[in-house]
Amino acid sequence: MSLSIKKGDKVIVIAGDDRGKTGKVLFVDRRNSRVIVEGINLVKKHLRKRSENEPAGIKEIPAPLHISNVLLFCSNCNRGSRFGVKINEDKSKIRICKRCKQPI
Repeated sequence: MSLSIKKGDKVIVIAGDDRGKTGKVLFVDRRNSRVIVEGINLVKKHLRKRSENEPAGIKEIPAPLHISNVLLFCSNCNRGSRFGVKINEDKSKIRICKRCKQPI
């Protein structure tokens, strides 16, 4: 799973209430197979005032999604796509879109 979904990738949600929405991956929890995507799966958290500068109130934060519910977003195809791995001459690996064969 070293080359699957990484922090900073653009992904599209394929299941759940936020199906069809895209966002950037903020955090990947490999142990529990979860990802946190910016602006997706928002939950309301009630916060208490802890200091003079930090206000109390209700804040919306993104909750984790299972990694199987997101696909990498290919900007060439303009849709979610599975990906493969291509090894260059200098032994570096890049992810390519299975549909259009372009680097993601």
